[in-house]
Amino acid sequence: METLVTEHDGRLLARVEAPDRVFEVSLDAVEATDVTLRLYRDETQVGSIYNDHGTEKTMARLTVPGESDFIGVEVPKAFVAELLDAAEEAGRVRNPTDADGYRLRMLRDTGD
Repeated sequence: METLVTEHDGRLLARVEAPDRVFEVSLDAVEATDVTLRLYRDETQVGSIYNDHGTEKTMARLTVPGESDFIGVEVPKAFVAELLDAAEEAGRVRNPTDADGYRLRMLRDTGD
């Protein structure tokens, strides 16, 4: 599985590519809650990363046009940690204290 997290065109670009799935989002900010990482572009939530029903499966979800439409794919926690690290370094985390709590709850087994 290939991952990419980088600044591109004034935004943070995050991409996961595997033979069976691709997840890509460009964002301006992240907001952490206890167990969810919300992704924003132009002050609109465009996706989130969450733990699926308390399992080890971490899912990334993109909002698409339509009232309740979305696309969800499984992503490795190491990718989520890389995304959060890059967002912190670029000053794109809305509340760093909440991000620390998210990291403790959701990313503790990634070595971070």
